Amino acid sequence: MYLADEKRYDKMIYNRVGKSGLKLPAISLGLWHNFGGVDLFENGRKMTRRAFDLGITHFDLANNYGPPPGSAEENFGKLMAQDFKPYRDELIISTKAGYYMWPGPYGEWGSKKYLVSSLDQSLTRMGLDYVDIFYSHRPDPNTPFEETAHALDLLVRQGKALYVGISSYSAEETKEMSKIFKSLGTPFVIHQPSYSMFNRWIEDGLQDALEEDGIGSIAFSPLAQGLLTNRYLNGIPADSRAGRDAEASPFLRPDKVNETLEKVKALNLVAQERNQTLAEMAVSWILRDNKVTSVLVGASKVSQIEDNVKALDNLTFSKEELQQIEHILK
Repeated sequence: MYLADEKRYDKMIYNRVGKSGLKLPAISLGLWHNFGGVDLFENGRKMTRRAFDLGITHFDLANNYGPPPGSAEENFGKLMAQDFKPYRDELIISTKAGYYMWPGPYGEWGSKKYLVSSLDQSLTRMGLDYVDIFYSHRPDPNTPFEETAHALDLLVRQGKALYVGISSYSAEETKEMSKIFKSLGTPFVIHQPSYSMFNRWIEDGLQDALEEDGIGSIAFSPLAQGLLTNRYLNGIPADSRAGRDAEASPFLRPDKVNETLEKVKALNLVAQERNQTLAEMAVSWILRDNKVTSVLVGASKVSQIEDNVKALDNLTFSKEELQQIEHILK
C-alpha cells in the first residue's frame, strides 16, 4: 500500500491561480508522454508517487494522451484506484478535449456534442466523478466560441468539472472567451500555453490579457521538449528524440538543434554560475516574474521530476543575469 510522505507539503510552493481561490504547485506533472499503454505502468507509478511525495498535487492529462489515445487516462485511473484514492481531495486533476479521438464528425474540435461526450469518456477511463479543471484543448475555427464556452459552463453546472480552462488560444481569442465566461458566471481560471526561453509568444499580448482578467497560466513544454537540458550540449545523441525522429518537434529537428546549440551552450554557462543545471534554470526563468502560475513538466524517470523540483531552490535572477539571458536569446 502506498503511503504518501508526511512532509510532502513542507517545501513545495503553491501559487494562486489568477484571482480564483484555487492554488497550484509551482511544478505540475503532465502525463502527455510515458504514461500510455505502450509504456511501463510501474515506471508511471513510481513517477506519480514520487511527484506527490514532493508536493506536486497537480496531474495534467488529456483525452488523447497515450499512445494509444485514452490510455494515459486509463492508466491514471488505475493509479487513482490503487494509490491515490485516499488523497483525492488533495489532488488537482485536469483533462482536455479538442484533438481527434474518434471517427465521424463529432470526434474532435470544440462542439458541445464533442466536449460533453469526451469528458464523460474521460471520467469513465479515470474512474472519477469529476475533474478539477476541464480544458478546451485548442480553439475551433468552425465552431462559435459561444458554443464551446456554453459546453464548458454546462459541465461545471453538471458537477463534472470544478473549473474550466483553455489551451493555446491567442490573446484576442482569450479575451473573447473570457468575456463570454464572465457573462455566464463560469469559473474560467486558467490558460495552458506553450512557453519556454525559445518560445516566448505569450509575452506578446497574452500575458497582459490574462493579468487584466485575473486568469492564471500553466506553461507546457518549458524545456523546449528537451533542448533546454544537457541532452544536446555535445550534439545530437542517437537515442535522443531529435536523433530518433526528425519530425518529432519543430525544436528538435536536427537542423533546429544545430542552429540553436551555441545559445544552449551559452545559457548552460549562465546556469552553472547560478549553481543550477540548464533545465533547472529554464524552469526558474519561467517563474521569474510571478506571471506564470505553474510549470508543467514531463518526465520519463523519477530523477527528472526531482531535478525539476530543485529549480524552486533558486527562483531569483539578478538584473545582470536577466540581461545576459536576453542577450543570448536575441
